[in-house]
Formats: sequence, structure tokens, C-alpha cells
Amino acid sequence: MKVLLVNGSPNKNGCTNEALLEISKTLKKNDIDSEIFWIGNKPISGCLGCSKCFETKRCIIDDKVNEFLEKAEGTDGFIFGTPVHYAGPSSFITSFMDRAFYGKPKIFKGKPAACITSCRRAGGLSAFDRLNKYFTYSCMPIISSNYWNGVFGSTKEEVREDKEGLQTMRILANNMAWILKCIELGKENGIEFPQTEKKVFTNFHS
Repeated sequence: MKVLLVNGSPNKNGCTNEALLEISKTLKKNDIDSEIFWIGNKPISGCLGCSKCFETKRCIIDDKVNEFLEKAEGTDGFIFGTPVHYAGPSSFITSFMDRAFYGKPKIFKGKPAACITSCRRAGGLSAFDRLNKYFTYSCMPIISSNYWNGVFGSTKEEVREDKEGLQTMRILANNMAWILKCIELGKENGIEFPQTEKKVFTNFHS
């Protein structure tokens, strides 16, 4: 089993990565493989709404999003990390996730997910809430911890001093490992993810 840890910060080895490293170490103790996937610091286009991905399951813009999707198909769980910018997720991660999730429900359905935030002082909760929307729309079980998933600090050294935040990361990782093992055990006993009804679209107008 494997969890893909997505670093949505333009800083590859900063505070967000430090939190993901704590998660990775804890997953390893649970015999769960993980990989940190950095989305980079080059501009990432938002979704163009062309809907070509419904046919190809890939984005027409061939960048880090498609590289991620190749890995995502064989991944069992996901944790997306973001720094907090103006009380919200980074523009890198939102553009990335808009395109990664749109038109590709089969890649994510039934796979557990979580998000984490990294902030200097405030704004973590609104960023946390924003990223969870992708999971609730995609039929993904959301993994929780014993607090809202975030660490505090303006440098990775300060994050290492956030004992409560790092504990929150470890508990999140343990809970992810437990859920993945439960899902695997269920499959071995013939319990599969429920069949999803065909999507009904109701457009509201005045």
C-alpha cells in the first residue's frame, strides 16, 4: 500500500515539506509506503473547462498534473499539503487540484484522503476547509487526526518546535494507515466500495 504526499508549496524543502516528512516517517512505521510529490514552483495553469479529460483521463496541458495522475492511479491514499497564503491554500495547489480532480472520478473514488496546512500564525482553517472540498466531491473517505491538520512556523526549524502540530501529523498518519489496512482487509473478504449511481445534474435558474 502506498500514500502519495503532495507538497503544494513553491518552496520544496520548507515548512509544508517538514510536516509531510513527519507523516512519511510514521507511515513507514506502519509498513505503508509513501512518496512526497512536489508540484514545483513553475506557473500552473488553472482548469480551462474544455472537458477533454473526460475522454482521455489526462489534462491537455502536459505538466506536473499529468505526472501526478500517472502516479495517482496506482496509489491507495493521498495527503495534500499547502502553505497558507492570505488565509487560503497556495494558488499552486488549487490550480493543480482543479485540473487533477476534474473529469477523473475513477482515479480517486473510494481512496482515503486528507490535507494539511502550514502557516505562520493564522488562516489555516479556511485553507484546510477549501482543500477538503475536493475529497467530498470525489467520494473519498476523509482521514482525521486529533486536531485540525496543521503546523505552525515561518521556517522548518520552527515547525520542528511545534510539538502539537507534529503530533497531529503523526496521528493523522497512523489513522491513514489504519483505514488503508481496514479497506484492504475488507476487499479480501469481498467488501468492495459501493457502486455509485450515475451523476444527476440539476441546474438552478430564475
